[in-house]
Amino acid sequence: MKKTALVIMAAGIGSRFGGGIKQLEPLGPNGEVIMEYSIHDALEAGFNKVVFIIRKEMEDYFKEVVGDKISGICEVAYAYQNIEDLPAGFTNPPERKKPWGTGQAILACKGVVNEPFMVINADDYYGKEAFSTVHDFLVNEQEQIKQYNFCMAGFILKNTLSDNGGVTRGVCEVDDKNYLTKVVETTDIVKTATGAGVEKDGVVSPLDPEAYVSMNMWGLTPDFIDVLEGGFVEFLSNPNLNQLKGEYLLPSVIGELVESGKASVKVLHTNDKWFGVTYGEDKYAVKEEFLKLQANGTYGKTLY
Repeated sequence: MKKTALVIMAAGIGSRFGGGIKQLEPLGPNGEVIMEYSIHDALEAGFNKVVFIIRKEMEDYFKEVVGDKISGICEVAYAYQNIEDLPAGFTNPPERKKPWGTGQAILACKGVVNEPFMVINADDYYGKEAFSTVHDFLVNEQEQIKQYNFCMAGFILKNTLSDNGGVTRGVCEVDDKNYLTKVVETTDIVKTATGAGVEKDGVVSPLDPEAYVSMNMWGLTPDFIDVLEGGFVEFLSNPNLNQLKGEYLLPSVIGELVESGKASVKVLHTNDKWFGVTYGEDKYAVKEEFLKLQANGTYGKTLY
């Protein structure tokens, strides 16, 4: 069986969540956290290694809640995202309080991830379909294609919105063969009467609710980590960068590779409906969704 890894980004600080560690918030009927459902679905799809990207200071609590349970059923590894972990010649501004984004998170996996891998957020529920389609791509297509050929789960924008406020999504453009041509990291996307829009200064500009969006669910190869390493230096060298809030983001890095012709990304359609905990208020709806998924037989009384 080919080795494939599920990489879970769990080091972020949920500034809009309102207290606690949202990645470890108990939301399932038996106190499960969201990422446990993702791990269940990934193992079912064929992934056989799980890598947690966390902050070092949360390691003991993280292992108590999730890690030690999972280590009994598959290979588990840890990578640590540290705000101070920057390339030679760069220092962290003392006023900066949060890590440098999803690109830095995956860069923390250098030396830990050496197989094709899938990236997800810890606090998003994705549904089962995308895990299978991404796994199949990594196993069946990677050996037959050139370097820097990736995939992403293509969610439909209207299926990824929160009832409690604006969200950030990588809004995608694709060609007639479903390859990504452009991805634009877009903030403050809200639900509207007609579907979706971007809210700025009280004005909402409409977006196509049927557009593909990235939910940071990527199928990648380990050589991409080397690309991230060089790109991080360029990112930090940008004189226009806001060093207190600027983030090195996966959709932006991958989008630049695509637009420059250095990579191709197959967009794998999924009809699954996302839910997650962007805001504290989201957790009540999430608990209801997991109860429904257990009641309809999608998941059993226990996950493992």
